[in-house]
Amino acid sequence: MDTVEEFLAYAVKLEEEAALRFGELSDVMQTCGNGDVAKLFRRLSDYSRLHLADARARASFRDMPKMKAEEYTWPDLESPETAGIWAADPFIGRGQALEIAREAEQASLNYYKSVFETTQDPEIRVLAKEFFEEESEHVREINKWIAAHADGRGLPVD
Repeated sequence: MDTVEEFLAYAVKLEEEAALRFGELSDVMQTCGNGDVAKLFRRLSDYSRLHLADARARASFRDMPKMKAEEYTWPDLESPETAGIWAADPFIGRGQALEIAREAEQASLNYYKSVFETTQDPEIRVLAKEFFEEESEHVREINKWIAAHADGRGLPVD
């Protein structure tokens, strides 16, 4: 990352795609009658929307680059927090959904941490650290959900 504007453009795109995918997965799970997993994915979509609003607010007074989807360079095929599309399987269980959610949140955390560790720009470092710390909180929360599920307590998503 060379500029704060570039970082924010990537953050906006990452959070847009995460919010969209988790929202889609929530809708599929609700339609299939898998309400617990739908609630989980909806909460993650809402988190991404909060991050998206934050990134957009930070970008609102800047001259942002206009990038097409194919111009973004991600570590994998999709942006890091985009949950695997296989999570749309109507028979997915809570445990599988939790693992998919954790993988997506961990990938986002790793992405922001990598930016933090590799950029030379002090302002980007501050922003990247804030973003990876937020993602760390999500990973910790999902780990709590996984522990609750393993103990038979269900998902604390209400």
